[in-house]
Amino acid sequence: MALNRKITLNTGKQVDIVGLGTWLSKPDEVRKAVKFSLENGYRHLDCAYVYCNEDEVGQGIRDSGVPREEIFITSKLWNTHHRKEYVKSAVKASLKALGVDYLDLYLVHWPVSFINSGKPEETPTVPTMEYLIPKKDGKVQIDKVDPLETWAAMEELVEEGLVKAIGLSNFNIEKISNVLKHCKIQPSMLQIELHPGLLQTELVDFCHKNKIAVTAYSPLGNNVYGEERIVDDPTIVSIAKKLGKSPAQVCISFAAQRGIVVIPKSVTPSRILENFQDFVLDQEDFDAIASLGKRNIRYNDPGVRDWDVEIF
Repeated sequence: MALNRKITLNTGKQVDIVGLGTWLSKPDEVRKAVKFSLENGYRHLDCAYVYCNEDEVGQGIRDSGVPREEIFITSKLWNTHHRKEYVKSAVKASLKALGVDYLDLYLVHWPVSFINSGKPEETPTVPTMEYLIPKKDGKVQIDKVDPLETWAAMEELVEEGLVKAIGLSNFNIEKISNVLKHCKIQPSMLQIELHPGLLQTELVDFCHKNKIAVTAYSPLGNNVYGEERIVDDPTIVSIAKKLGKSPAQVCISFAAQRGIVVIPKSVTPSRILENFQDFVLDQEDFDAIASLGKRNIRYNDPGVRDWDVEIF
């Protein structure tokens, strides 16, 4: 049975500690997954413009019959929209795709900006890869945008009621500190890659000290590079077998026990149900899982692998 644990953001809003991730979910599959998850108790959806499926997520929400106000919806500002004139158009594109009037949380997806050669009013609701990753001579076109310019535009979205809270994703301590030093509205959330093989303890502690909640993406080690996932590690598999749980449930419960929001992605009904059944690990098992952190495996670093920029 799900423990239904929640955390409280620095805005006072509560969010379920286990949500549904929608990254890498294919068309129609994601609509069915969202509908099924909401029908079975989920009330937290993690979305992003770059996932190119927010319209399907919106359809799934409508098909579920669950009232909008009962659902916590996160989306993310993509790299082509960091200049202040693009920020509002970007959030409006996500709102239109999702079919909602506001977002509960809006994050700056990456601390990297891409050149946008189009006009803000031409922002597509569902983008193409050419729009998302602009290239010239085979290289991604990187733009230089002051993160504080982007953040000020994000703050305006809160003031206008388009989003309830704002935050960051894939930012390190130095980059977060820069925002904290100059912001009017403090970040409510940091979303980062976190799993038993990448604990990021210093960063998590920094955020919690500064009243910034933390969300773990890729909590099972999912990645687009075909690398072996941490969820398949013998330590995880052994503990899962001993407890009569799935390895995914062990990884999800490990993150939740750290006070971290966790957003596993699945489009399979049985796994969607399974992922929602978090539980409490005893200290011995928790410590054994935490020991995998010394491996420090980062699966998702598009800066190095794809964009030719340093992020972390």
